[in-house]
Amino acid sequence: MSETTTLGETTTGDLTDAPVPTGERADLLAMLAKQRHFLRFTTRDLTDEQAGLRTTAGELCLGGLIKHVTAVERMWAAFILDGPSVMGDFTAMTEADWARRADEFRLLPGETLAGVLADYAEAARRTDELVATLPDLDATQPLPKAPWHEPGARWSARRVLMHIMTETAQHAGHADIIRESLDGAKSMG
Repeated sequence: MSETTTLGETTTGDLTDAPVPTGERADLLAMLAKQRHFLRFTTRDLTDEQAGLRTTAGELCLGGLIKHVTAVERMWAAFILDGPSVMGDFTAMTEADWARRADEFRLLPGETLAGVLADYAEAARRTDELVATLPDLDATQPLPKAPWHEPGARWSARRVLMHIMTETAQHAGHADIIRESLDGAKSMG
């Protein structure tokens, strides 16, 4: 059974309903799938407790990284469709807002590795479908107000997808270090 959700004016459902991507879209999806694989691979054979452990001087844990990348991917996919309103004004965030954002990097009580991986798979499925069905990868949206964005800048859907890929790859590297520190397991080598 296919669940259907409307995001902006684009309707997403089961990937089997979407056209098979070719050319640039197929390349973007293949690279994104590769980065997602490496991120998920760092969590193989772990318990929930292990997925929540900090193994470096940083605040990051494997389960939290999966949660963060899931939230980022969902947010940027929604941005492609609905623009900066889905992100809010980062310059107006309160201490409580930043604390909630910090929880995105932790595996909280009651959360499981299986649960965050399932959420990630669903976010990935929706993004993949968006890439396959988006009418124009050149369509742009103004970036939200944030200290790290140039005022008045706009990003195309293509650039957003490359940003999702970059974010995923960066955090896959973090995850590899965390996993090696946890039990010596490596993604490669």
